[in-house]
Amino acid sequence: MARWFVGCDHAGLALKRQLLAVLVKWGDEVEDLGTNDESSVDYPAYGAEVGKRVASHPGTKGLVVCGSGIGISIAANKVPGVRAALVQDPYSAQMARAHNDCNVIALGGRTIGAGMAEAALRAFRDTPFEGGRHQRRVDQLAELDRLK
Repeated sequence: MARWFVGCDHAGLALKRQLLAVLVKWGDEVEDLGTNDESSVDYPAYGAEVGKRVASHPGTKGLVVCGSGIGISIAANKVPGVRAALVQDPYSAQMARAHNDCNVIALGGRTIGAGMAEAALRAFRDTPFEGGRHQRRVDQLAELDRLK
């Protein structure tokens, strides 16, 4: 079981709803930080809020969705302690966890189908960080947070 913080803008709402249901089906704990209707909203607020929650709750994961996944991943990555990866498939999701110890997955509601998004989410959820030689690089990423 994992604990998730989830957020999206209006363009990511449909995919977020589908993936929330999947996370619940898998038995995970989910906190939905919005948005919850199709009114136009700004993705930076949602990406940053998910990032803040993940950074302040070690061991949790985040899921962010906007139209392309790009903007909301940038917003989440502005929060020190967040390593958000925009993924398009299970392999990139697996590598984000195994090699980069990413704690936030970003998806594009207009760029990835629901089946592929679910498979990527499963890979992200179920892949542990390998540590070893990758830890040195993750430590270097953490050093970059101190520049903010």
